[in-house]
Amino acid sequence: MIRYLSFLLFIIPWAASGQAQPTINDSTAVSGRWSAERINQWYAQQPWLVGCNYYPRTAINQIDMWQASTWDPATIDEELGWAADLGMNTLRVYLHDLVWADDEAGLYQRMDEFLTICQQYGIRPFFVFFDDCHFPDPQLGKQPLPVAGFHNSGWINSPARELANRYAEGKATSEEAARLKGYVQKIMQRFRDDERVLMWELYNEPGRGQGELSPESNSYAGGIGEKSNQLVYDTWVWAREVNPSQPITSTTHGCVGERNIQLNRINSDLHSIHPYGGPDYLTKTIKEYQKDGRPILVTEWLARTRGSTVQECLPIMKEMNVGAINCGFVAGETGTVWPWSSRKGTDGEKLNAYALREAGKVVKPGEPFPEPEVWFHDLFRADGTPYDQAEIQLFKELTNRESGK
Repeated sequence: MIRYLSFLLFIIPWAASGQAQPTINDSTAVSGRWSAERINQWYAQQPWLVGCNYYPRTAINQIDMWQASTWDPATIDEELGWAADLGMNTLRVYLHDLVWADDEAGLYQRMDEFLTICQQYGIRPFFVFFDDCHFPDPQLGKQPLPVAGFHNSGWINSPARELANRYAEGKATSEEAARLKGYVQKIMQRFRDDERVLMWELYNEPGRGQGELSPESNSYAGGIGEKSNQLVYDTWVWAREVNPSQPITSTTHGCVGERNIQLNRINSDLHSIHPYGGPDYLTKTIKEYQKDGRPILVTEWLARTRGSTVQECLPIMKEMNVGAINCGFVAGETGTVWPWSSRKGTDGEKLNAYALREAGKVVKPGEPFPEPEVWFHDLFRADGTPYDQAEIQLFKELTNRESGK
C-alpha cells in the first residue's frame, strides 16, 4: 500500500494533487540530469551551433506555424535554404499545447515533414514546449492580423495564462494536468531517438508575459513570476521520466523569478541563456554560467538598438565556443523588426494591441510590412534581401560557409 501511494505521488503533478510548491533547494534537482562529463562530450561532437529562433514569415505565432490550416512547408523550405546558406545548423522552434491537444497525429506528421526539410539543409532543430511571453489567451483557428509597427502583436502563451495560474494554485483539473503532461511526454517519446532532433527546451522564460487580459479589457496581465515554479518543476519530472537520447534544457537567464532560474539551472544538461545587451554584458553573462562547467547556448540575442549586434556579438560567441541562436530570421507577421518599446505610446503607457487591431491599424494580406530605420531582430526581408549585407557576410565567414566547409 505504501509503495502504491508513493507511485501515485510520483505520477500525479504537484498542481493536480494540491500539494504546496516545493522549496527551491538542492532537493528540487530531478534525477536523470546528464553529468558534466557526458554533456561536454556530447557538445564536443557538435559543430559550433549557430541558428535562429525560427517561425516562417507567414506565421504570427506558434499556432499559426503548426496548425494544419496554416501549415506552410513551401515557405519553410525557402527560408531554411537561406539559413543553410549562412551556415546555420540548428533552429529553436516553438510548439503549442493546443495544437497537440486538437490534432496530435497531424502535429507529428507536420513535425516529421519539418524535420525532413531541416535534414535536407544539414540543420538539426530543437523544440520548445512552454512559453510565458506576450499574450495570454491562445485560440485555435484563424489568428489575428499583425498590428502595424508593433513587436510581436500576436505571440501567445503556452499554456494559456488562465490555466497556468490555476495550475500554480492546484486548481487545474486532472484532465488539464494530464493534457499538459501528455503534450510534453508523448512528443518526447515520439522523437526521443530521432537523430534529426538536436535537443529539447522545456520552457521559454518562465515568469514573463505582459499581454492584455482580454480583447475586451484595457487592463494588463503582469508577468506570472514565481507562480510558474510548479509547471517548471513538473516539466522536469515529466521529461526525465521519458529520458530521451537528446539533452534537455530550459531557459535560465531571461526568466522572471529567482526560483524559476534556480530550478532550471540545477536541472539543465546545458544552459539556455538570453543576454540581450552589448558585448561586455554578453561576455559577463557567459562567464557567470561557465562556472557551472557545462556548455552554453545563447538561445536569444540580436537586439540592435540595445547593443546586441551581429558585428559586436557573434564573434564573441564563436571565440567563447558558445552556441549563437539569434531572435528572428525573416521579417514578417511577428513584426519583430520593431523594438519592445513599440508596444508603448509616446507617454510610456502600454498600447492595447486588441484596440489597435479593432481600429484597423493592421498589415493586411498582401500589404508590405513596415520597417524601422534600425531593425531590432531579424536578418532578411520577405523577398530574401538582407537587412545588412555586412551581417550576412560575417555569418558566412564565422561559419566557414564562404570557404565551402
